[in-house]
Amino acid sequence: MVLPLVLLSLFTYLSLPTRFTAAVDTLSPNQTLTDATNGTLVSAGESFELGFFSPLNSENRYVGVWFKQVSLQTPIWVANKDDPITDSSGFLTIASTGNVIITSDQTNLIWSSNTTILSASPVLKLLDTGNLVVVDSSTGSYLWQSFDHPCDTLVPGMKLGWDLSKNQEWYLTSWKSSQDPSTGDYTYRVDPQGLPQLILRQGSTITYRSGPWDGVRFGGGPPLKQNTTVINPIFVYNTTSVYYTFLNSDGNIISRFVVTQSGLLEHLTWNRGSGEWVPVITLRADVCDTYDHCGPYGICNTNDSPNCHCMDGFVPKFPVEWNRLDWSGGCVAKTELNCTVAAGFRRFSRLKLPDTSRFLVNRTESNAKNLKEVELANTKLSYH
Repeated sequence: MVLPLVLLSLFTYLSLPTRFTAAVDTLSPNQTLTDATNGTLVSAGESFELGFFSPLNSENRYVGVWFKQVSLQTPIWVANKDDPITDSSGFLTIASTGNVIITSDQTNLIWSSNTTILSASPVLKLLDTGNLVVVDSSTGSYLWQSFDHPCDTLVPGMKLGWDLSKNQEWYLTSWKSSQDPSTGDYTYRVDPQGLPQLILRQGSTITYRSGPWDGVRFGGGPPLKQNTTVINPIFVYNTTSVYYTFLNSDGNIISRFVVTQSGLLEHLTWNRGSGEWVPVITLRADVCDTYDHCGPYGICNTNDSPNCHCMDGFVPKFPVEWNRLDWSGGCVAKTELNCTVAAGFRRFSRLKLPDTSRFLVNRTESNAKNLKEVELANTKLSYH
C-alpha cells in the first residue's frame, strides 16, 4: 500500500507548474515565476531583468523589466501598470497557447498579453535589448513583444511612431506619479500628418511639439546629431513607416529616453561613477517650448522680458490683452497682403517652423540611408 501512495504523490508533484527561480532568460508553459520566491528572468548578456517589483515608497507589486546593471532600479516597461497586486501572491506564467498571464493566488487574473497569434510550442524570453517576447520555439517567430506596447521609456531598438501598413502606433505614456506606474497625463507621439513632428499632449491638449522633420533632424530642439558620443538617432520616413529609434554609440553606454509624470522629456545616460542618471538631451526645456505660448505670428525669446513679441511687420491682435501679458491672441500683419503688388520675403533665423501637420507631402521616395541604418540596428539588436 505504501508504494502506490508514493507514486501518486510523485505524479501530483510532477503535474504542478515548476516554480521558477533560477536566473535564466526563458519561461516555458510548465514553469512559473512567483513573487514570493523572488523569481526573475535575466537576459543572456545580463543587460535586463524581469520580475516583480514595487516602485519607491509603494507597497503595490508589478511585473516589469529593468536595467540589470544599474544600481538604481529603473523599470523600462511594466506589464500590469494599471492593475497592481497588493501583496506578494503574484504569479507569472505563459499558457500553452502563448498567452502571458499574471495572477494573484494563481486564481485571480490580473493581466494578460492577449496574444492573438497562437502557437503549439511557445516560450517567453527576455532579450538583451529589454524586449520581452513570446517566441514560437519551432519557427523562431515572435507571437507577441513588449516593444509593441511601450510605457514611459524608449530604449535602443524601440520605435516611436507608426507602421502605416498595419495602422500600428508606438507611443509613450507617462506614469501617474513616481510611486504609481499607471497611465499618466502625458503622451508623446509622432504626428505622421504632413511633415512628421513629435507631439507631447497633456490629455488632449498639445503642450509641446518639435519642429518638423527636415531630412536630418527634428527642428526646434537640441541638435541630436551632435550627441553621437552617446546616441545615434535614426528616423525612418516612407510610404509604410514613420518612426524614430536610436542606438547607443557603443556597448558600454546605458541610456534611455523618458517622458516623466510632469511632462519632462529627457534622454539620460547612466553614470557608473556617480551612480545616477545624467541628462544628455532635455526637450521642453523652458517656457518658450510651451506650445503656442505667444500665439500666431508671435516670437518667444527667453532672454527677453517679457518673453513674447511680434514678428517684424506684425502687431498684437489684441493690444490691451497683450500689454497685460496675455499673448494667446498672437499677432496680425500691419498691412494686409496684396497679391497685385510686388512683394519680397523677409528672412527669420533660429525659429521653429510652423505646425506642418496640414502640409501636403510626397512620400513615394524612401530614405535609403535611414533604412540601411535601421537594418543594421535590427541586426545588432536582434529585434524582430
